[in-house]
Amino acid sequence: QVQLVESGGGSVQAGGSLRLSCAASGYTYRRYCMAWFRQAPGKEREGVASVDTGGGSTYYADSVKGRFTISRDNAKNTVYLQMNSLKPEDTAMYYCAAHLSGAWCGGLFSAAYNYWGQGTQVTVSS
Repeated sequence: QVQLVESGGGSVQAGGSLRLSCAASGYTYRRYCMAWFRQAPGKEREGVASVDTGGGSTYYADSVKGRFTISRDNAKNTVYLQMNSLKPEDTAMYYCAAHLSGAWCGGLFSAAYNYWGQGTQVTVSS
């Protein structure tokens, strides 16, 4: 049973930082592509950042480039999202997602991911 558990969310003022973590269990973590998505109230879910199995290839939404960094530690079965220079528009529920790697990783396409965490709330005040 694949399980993803997010942590690290919270409330912060604009310009602040948070680091989200997603602990994975129940599968061979290093074989899975990982990503972070977010969904704000009344808006569609959007891809934020993704990373391939080895951690060497990453993708970011334009809205977070230069501010967010995704990384993974395969020894700890954990993927991270370091968020700096946070803005009120970053306020959302953040979800960790995973899919088994094939010929490619799914990037920021949510349909590619079949395992999801419960989410962690990030609130940025102005």
